[in-house]
Amino acid sequence: MKKIIFLCTVLVITTLFSAYTYMHHSSSVCQQEEWGFFGHRQINRMAVFTLPPEMIGFYKRNIEHITEHAVDPDKRRYATKHEAPRHYIDIDHWGTYPYPNVPREWTPALMQFTDVFVVTADADTLQLFGNAVSKMDKYKLVLFGDGIKKAFRKDSVIVYRNYYEKFVKQEIQSKIYRNDKTVNTDALMELFPNEPIKPNCAQAYFVNQLSEYGVIPWHLQLMQKKLTDAFRNGDPNTIMRLSADYGHYVGDAHVPLHTTTNYNGQLTNQVGIHAFWESRIVELRYDEFDTFVGKAEYIDDPKTLIWETILKSNSLVDSVLNVEKRLVEQFPKDQQQCFEERLDRTVSIQCEAFTRVFDKEMNGMVEERFVKTIHTLGSLWYTAWVDAGQPNLRKLGKDFKLTAEELKEKKELDKLLKKKDRRIFGREH
Repeated sequence: MKKIIFLCTVLVITTLFSAYTYMHHSSSVCQQEEWGFFGHRQINRMAVFTLPPEMIGFYKRNIEHITEHAVDPDKRRYATKHEAPRHYIDIDHWGTYPYPNVPREWTPALMQFTDVFVVTADADTLQLFGNAVSKMDKYKLVLFGDGIKKAFRKDSVIVYRNYYEKFVKQEIQSKIYRNDKTVNTDALMELFPNEPIKPNCAQAYFVNQLSEYGVIPWHLQLMQKKLTDAFRNGDPNTIMRLSADYGHYVGDAHVPLHTTTNYNGQLTNQVGIHAFWESRIVELRYDEFDTFVGKAEYIDDPKTLIWETILKSNSLVDSVLNVEKRLVEQFPKDQQQCFEERLDRTVSIQCEAFTRVFDKEMNGMVEERFVKTIHTLGSLWYTAWVDAGQPNLRKLGKDFKLTAEELKEKKELDKLLKKKDRRIFGREH
């Protein structure tokens, strides 16, 4: 079976690597997806076998669906600009490890890292709220204790945290995935009920900084809640759709280069390292991975596990970059890049010996993160089911089919993926 899977891998990798002329750090880069399509599918598939008897029957009956649709989130990157930020977080943009200044929950993070501006009647743009990285620090408000304080011109105004949190939920959180970024000026002025100094506000709008630098840890928390609700509601289609998508994002969270601004080595003259780490090694070594990881475990605090995963991935970034840099300098240049015939094309790709040395020098990091993903995913599925009250999945029926709307979305995504001029919304890897 694994040999068949490996051949499928070669076909997938061939297509993705056909434009790749690395020749160490060439500007022509293979646009591989996270873990590769093959890797994501295998993560979802193997996670099924971690589940308890009460769950595994339902998941095994639908294992082909959950395997195939593991790559749907990558496909959606060709359809909407809102998808890409769900796959990563450039957490080092916000500070230094372990990033205590980054709120672990979504609404507080929006409060801290969303800039709110007002345009006065005199056409003067002032920033009322926002993050510490803002270019308009003169007008920035910052969180402190139970409130928010800012020097507004020569005076000071205080907005209590609970008031601002309500405002963010009503005026910003609900509009994150809309084109309309304006906020209600009356609602904004209500934040200053007892302040004699108020901005002369003709218009107000917000700039979402979080989406620019990635939202994966908060999106994973949302996915956990949605999957729990789907189990509670007994909706087989939603359970399968969310389970498949969830596997993709959990996989992304385990990739070190999904947690840094230097996500493809572009800041250190190591362009192409992203695909080298997560795709080429998996292609060559998957048959050697021990993917039977044991039983899924109940997770008392999914939010903490999610953040531990992100921080662990981020802690490995320097090792990935440093090992590759050292090997490039030491390994024979003519043995780093090889040419292979794939689908009647000659492609340039990292040589097998070079790849295996890279993997060995990282002490099997890729396998460790890959295998860890499988167990984490199964455990998160299991936790959602338990938290939903352990519903009887046998009652959901033996077969489920995609709805007409889901089939339409699938066809549209597949069509986009096959277009020669397809373009990803957001950044490439």
